[in-house]
Amino acid sequence: MASSSSAAGAAAGGGVGEQRGSPSTSVSERMQKSLEDSVETLLGAFASAANQHTTSLLLELWRDEHVKYLKKGYQHLSSTYSVLDSSRPWLCYWILHSLAMLNQHYSSAVCYRSIDFLSRCQDKHGGYGGGPGQMPHLATTYAAVNALVTMGGEKALASIDREKTLQFFLRMKQPFGGFRMHDEGEIDVRGCYTAVSVAHILDIMVPELLENIPEYICSCQTYEGGIGGEPGAEAHGGYTYCGLATLALMNRVDVLDLPSLVNWVVFRQGAVEGGFQGRTNKLVDGCYSFWQGGVFSLLQRMMPELISQQEGWNGPLLAASQGFSSMSDASNCVEEVAGDETEGSVDVEKEKRTSQRPTVINQFMSTDDQLLYGPLFNAQALQGYILLCCQVLEGGLRDKPKKSADYYHTCYCLSGLTLAQDSASHRINAPPPPRAVLGPYSNLLEPVHPLCNVVLRRYYEAVRFFRHSPPVASYLG
Repeated sequence: MASSSSAAGAAAGGGVGEQRGSPSTSVSERMQKSLEDSVETLLGAFASAANQHTTSLLLELWRDEHVKYLKKGYQHLSSTYSVLDSSRPWLCYWILHSLAMLNQHYSSAVCYRSIDFLSRCQDKHGGYGGGPGQMPHLATTYAAVNALVTMGGEKALASIDREKTLQFFLRMKQPFGGFRMHDEGEIDVRGCYTAVSVAHILDIMVPELLENIPEYICSCQTYEGGIGGEPGAEAHGGYTYCGLATLALMNRVDVLDLPSLVNWVVFRQGAVEGGFQGRTNKLVDGCYSFWQGGVFSLLQRMMPELISQQEGWNGPLLAASQGFSSMSDASNCVEEVAGDETEGSVDVEKEKRTSQRPTVINQFMSTDDQLLYGPLFNAQALQGYILLCCQVLEGGLRDKPKKSADYYHTCYCLSGLTLAQDSASHRINAPPPPRAVLGPYSNLLEPVHPLCNVVLRRYYEAVRFFRHSPPVASYLG
């Protein structure tokens, strides 16, 4: 997340409404026209391919090139990366997670050096800094823990000081529900997500850590429906993902206006490009393949709550879902979830529904659970944007055509690609049908957990490890 703000700011501000080509068109409109022209050129080349073999090659994920690019970067970075000296755990995570999605294994030497480096980033009072000796920060703590979870194994997982990490989180926690990113640092929705995601994996989600978080995130939902970084800020894809994922981890998505959120996010997918923009009137960016695509992946698992809220909302939400089940099945599902609610006030009823509702977390702890609903976005179009417009021939993935590859966009383009592929799966952790994977089936990536963005098999390993670890002192009172 360290680079999400810079990625989201790649496009200049401006409105839409002037006719294209007019001398009075805004900077945003001219940039949008240039981007659409570039995308249409690439799509035109694909459409005019002479035969099926050629089209298959154009839609191929260039695994070998991406692996070489990532492994080279993990060994040595050019001096241009010195600006990310305070984001070194992020570089570890972006590269290791990308390799994991490509089903690449790490040598014992790489794991040893990585664990040693990240251990030196761990502050003696808890949390991880951007490098050895740097102050602990919630974002780099999230990156470091995810990198260690991605490597897996007892040595990596046992290197995390759970007790000190919890103490650090509690120091950053604010009474109204938000978190400071670091001592005397900014407060925004990223803090809630990074703290709660790590706490979930490490099994340190004590009540005082979660106090007032739902109310704080709810206050950040805007009139558009998306979630801003703080109350009064503009709706943004990265913050929307962070807010929604945090509430899903807490099983409190009921506090949000989900139909309004859906109404905002469905319009963030580019009609020409197929990729996602982070904010209204901005250009698409490959990283939002995950930040916005992840929102859709979570919403796909929240359909009972969506349906329940839609009863008092005027909008054809269900019609947008390419359902795996019939509408009657959906009604039965809601009835089963809601139960017999005849007692008490509205608040009691809502609390009862929330406690009985299947959680997104529980769905991922059971591989037998079925996904009753299809994606609420065009998963094929997103895969097309990533494969045709974001891949760089020399390896790595990028923001958009005419940009260079980098490790941040490689990580989040691949994360979005695997979520799009898995959006048509009928069961958790089951391979999707061939029709769901654009291009050859060899494009299929390792599945990731949409709440934590680590590969599923490593997520399960980490959860088992920490659930069987001794409870931290805070649990013991």
